[in-house]
Amino acid sequence: MRHGEAGKRLPVPSKDYERPLTAAGEREIGEIAGALRKLKLKFDRIISSPLKRCHDTAAIVAEEQGGGAKVEDWDELKPEGSRPVLLHKLSRLRQDSDILIVGHDPYLSILIGEVISGTPGVKLALKKGGLARIQVTSFSPRPTGELRWLLTPKLLRKI
Repeated sequence: MRHGEAGKRLPVPSKDYERPLTAAGEREIGEIAGALRKLKLKFDRIISSPLKRCHDTAAIVAEEQGGGAKVEDWDELKPEGSRPVLLHKLSRLRQDSDILIVGHDPYLSILIGEVISGTPGVKLALKKGGLARIQVTSFSPRPTGELRWLLTPKLLRKI
């Protein structure tokens, strides 16, 4: 899942890390979290970039889920984070886990594209608040998976 609307990027990276969701972004993510509940999507783990806009997006989803999964902040999901290290950490989790990852674009778009295509540099469009479901089929010799669905925030809000 990509984080919700957070307004304009700030020129100073350290300040940009603390950029919150806008009021409209909070409302939209709340609606999307409600749609996930209606779809009966439950997550064993919710892993987020530690940047405020991602963590807050993940927290809204976690709250709507009923408090089962707590938000875990992983530095590998920062915009400059290491995808290989992230994939290694994910490979060590229980294979039948339902995990929500909340992050940034283009990081997530590239990650998803590489996992489903097996080709570096492939990416797909993931709008703010958008959600992709990937069934990971293997982590070795390289991560591979199948795209089960890709939902836009507009579609999710209609559920």
